[in-house]
Amino acid sequence: MDEFEKEPTKEQKIWQVVVAIPQGKVASYGQVAAMAGLGRQARFVGRALGKLPAGHSIPWHRVIRSNGQIAFPEGTETCQLQTEKLRLEGVEVYKGKVKMKEFQWQP
Repeated sequence: MDEFEKEPTKEQKIWQVVVAIPQGKVASYGQVAAMAGLGRQARFVGRALGKLPAGHSIPWHRVIRSNGQIAFPEGTETCQLQTEKLRLEGVEVYKGKVKMKEFQWQP
C-alpha cells in the first residue's frame, strides 16, 4: 500500500470537516466529531485543533461549544482572537457566545 492509499488520521478527518465549514457559520465540537466519523469524541476535536501546524489555513475559529460558547476563557488572547475572527465573518458574538440557531452550519 503506498502513501496515497492510507486512511486519513483522526486529526486529518477532523481538519477536513473544519475546512468545509462555510465562512459566517460555526459548528460544535460534537458536530465536527460526528461528521468526521468519530462518534461522540468532541474532546478529541479540541485536541486535534490544538495540534494544528504553524501557518495552517484551517478555520479553527469556526468550532465552538454546543451551547454556542467560545471554549477559551473570556478575556484571554485566544478568546479575543477567535471572537475577532468570527465577527470579521459576520458571526455575532455577544458575551463570548454565538446564537447557534442563527449561525450553526447545517450541511
